[in-house]
Amino acid sequence: MLPLDGVRVLDFSTLLPGPLASLILAEAGADVIKVERPGRGEDMRAYQPQVNGTAAGFSLLNRGKRAIALDLRAPGAAQSLIELAPSIDIVLDQFRPGVMARLGLGFEDFRAANPKIIYCAITGYGQTGPKAQQAGHDLNYLAETGMLGLAAGADGAPGIPPALIADIGAGTYPAVVNILLALRRRDATGEGCFIDIAMTDNLFTFMFWGFAMGYGANRWPRAGKEQLTGGSPRYQIYRTADGRYLAAAPLEEKFWQTLCAIIELPKELCDDRRDPVASIAGVAERIAKQPAAFWEMKFTGVDACCAVVRTLEEAVRDIHFRGRGLFERSVTVPGPLVPAHLLPALPVPVVPGLRSSAESAAVPMVGEHNAAVLGNPGKIAT
Repeated sequence: MLPLDGVRVLDFSTLLPGPLASLILAEAGADVIKVERPGRGEDMRAYQPQVNGTAAGFSLLNRGKRAIALDLRAPGAAQSLIELAPSIDIVLDQFRPGVMARLGLGFEDFRAANPKIIYCAITGYGQTGPKAQQAGHDLNYLAETGMLGLAAGADGAPGIPPALIADIGAGTYPAVVNILLALRRRDATGEGCFIDIAMTDNLFTFMFWGFAMGYGANRWPRAGKEQLTGGSPRYQIYRTADGRYLAAAPLEEKFWQTLCAIIELPKELCDDRRDPVASIAGVAERIAKQPAAFWEMKFTGVDACCAVVRTLEEAVRDIHFRGRGLFERSVTVPGPLVPAHLLPALPVPVVPGLRSSAESAAVPMVGEHNAAVLGNPGKIAT
């Protein structure tokens, strides 16, 4: 038995935060019903690259779900979904505040039909406040919460993060955590609830060390000056002789001394408390004398918290991740190709003992499950 067997999710979300949240729930056994517009479905289906007529990104995020197509503005559309409420446990909403209520699909509408409903709304700025209706994307949220400003490079300009930190770390994961907490409380009380997930709110959790500095020492962190923003030789990225990079994070003294010994750093620079800038320059000079392969050999099997910066292609071929079976599962992408195309499944943070053991899960076509879901409002066919 999977943890969420018997739990049903009606998912109105699009793109990344909500779909990844419902994927995690589906992996744990939930029956996820994705609601899309008729015809082309949600926007991400059209993104590049395309695999067998469907965006690869969409396929990775929506495997193992069911899909219905419905024009939410059409007469009777909202009522047809509200009629499903008694058999729904969780509603996922990613529209701006107020949109679903205007459509007749808000929390109060669902709660009137099912007081046990758990309604989770994921937005950039939350349901209330001066910015509640403001449009934004991941980069904007990072900028407005102070995180991006601490990622400045040598020229003082912040770099573009390669990960969608707000969407996943401040949207998806808090949504899943709060949904599971709400389910646990509902088990005890029988009560549903409304969950307001504001990605900007949740980004501040990542900055706990900055809060400690600002509120604890009355000294707010600066880009390039603090231990975790480039001000220490113990948390740096160093260029190698062949133009690659070594990520060095020997924060603890024992790891730092190991690094100093391996690279043969002059003794006067090993005490980085005296002149951190000089120590950074000294380490950089030593690392720059040899190629990445040399340093990988030197640090392999050594506790120094140092690693060569890899490409994503190199990382997915690493013997460690392969050995853990991280990419053994697959996504079946139906379409013109026969047999259907297979993609490696996106790893999600659900341990094997708590998730589906199926080796492959299919991506739903637009409206594929309309008859099963909408054909009999009294009972949704599985």
